[in-house]
Amino acid sequence: MEHSDRKLNRLQNYDYSRNGLYFITICTKDRIPYLSEIHDVGNAALGVPIVKLTEYGEIVNDNIKKINEIYRYVSVTKYVIMPDHIHMILFVSDFEDRFVNCGTPRAAFPTKSVSQIINGLKSISTKQIGFSIWQKSFHDHIIRNEKEFLEICDYIDNNPINWVNDIYNQNYWR
Repeated sequence: MEHSDRKLNRLQNYDYSRNGLYFITICTKDRIPYLSEIHDVGNAALGVPIVKLTEYGEIVNDNIKKINEIYRYVSVTKYVIMPDHIHMILFVSDFEDRFVNCGTPRAAFPTKSVSQIINGLKSISTKQIGFSIWQKSFHDHIIRNEKEFLEICDYIDNNPINWVNDIYNQNYWR
């Protein structure tokens, strides 16, 4: 099947391995809730639901945490694993902040592009799960300033609450 009318997801002529903050959304195939369950029985005083990871969600969570160790100068600043998608902020930098890692050097792999990092996450998770749970590609947004960063952090933090409150579970940033 030809996909000549398929929309390009990345900015043309943009180097996705350059310094920056990237807001990433990865969805499961057919939006099947493979990754977690959201329970509206969290901290009742604060109205915070509980995100309970499935077995597949635990595998993905472990692999997200490994991104910080595997890729030099890349870190996952914030993320949430929802039933059928993941939101994360990737920080890509061309220098190593040894204070962040208490002086422990990171792995020897050089900085990769955002696409290579996400494809690596999807690939290793697929191998460990035994089949692909992922939709093709992913959505990215280059975070351009502090205001956007704070809005996206808030969106990620509130995504489980929005999921519970939105009967259609269609939570969109912007």
